[in-house]
Amino acid sequence: MATESSIEQLRIKDPDIRLMVQVQNDDATAFEELMLRYQGRVISLLTHVIGNRDQAEDLTQEVFLRVYRARKSYMPEAKFSTWLFTIANNIALNAIRTKKRHPELQMPNSSDSSSGMPTMENSIPAKSAVMPTRQLDKLEVQEAVRLAIASLGENQRIAVMLNRFEGMNYNDIARVMQLTPQAVKSLLCRARNNLRAVLGPYVEHGKQVAGHQNGSEKT
Repeated sequence: MATESSIEQLRIKDPDIRLMVQVQNDDATAFEELMLRYQGRVISLLTHVIGNRDQAEDLTQEVFLRVYRARKSYMPEAKFSTWLFTIANNIALNAIRTKKRHPELQMPNSSDSSSGMPTMENSIPAKSAVMPTRQLDKLEVQEAVRLAIASLGENQRIAVMLNRFEGMNYNDIARVMQLTPQAVKSLLCRARNNLRAVLGPYVEHGKQVAGHQNGSEKT
């Protein structure tokens, strides 16, 4: 349990906590500012985890609705981003469980309606004389990385996104995912090994890596 002095230190260090305290006092402008700061980041995380941009946007609205509803009971015991992404993680996992129980409710995806994620072979752009080779290569690498992340189990995807794209350390990720720091370290280690296995042939030989799925590993 955080003490008053530690809470005050968090408020000083984290301007988002100060905004959230204003939200507690029903400051609508402060809430809009938090949404502006984090909405895109939450959508990005949920898109990678869920595999569907439209659904991720809907879930992001639910995330901020929960933030607003929980404003009166909010206690700044960690960074605001950690608290926010804990809510996002819980909502994402609930959505995944619902999709597994009721697959008929899965939202269609124009690229790949069966998995919610485009496959490697139909997503990496073909070489074209219109687009400079250097720019195309960069796009190919970005798409290869995105699809490699999509091939991970959901827990590995969440851990990788929080670590690589949100810059969270093991302790912060552990808070978000309700795991121990050691479990997070192990999770990230397995995720890196899986990413290396998927991206290795592409990086070494310039091959499109098709049909490599690690989605069955969920831990």
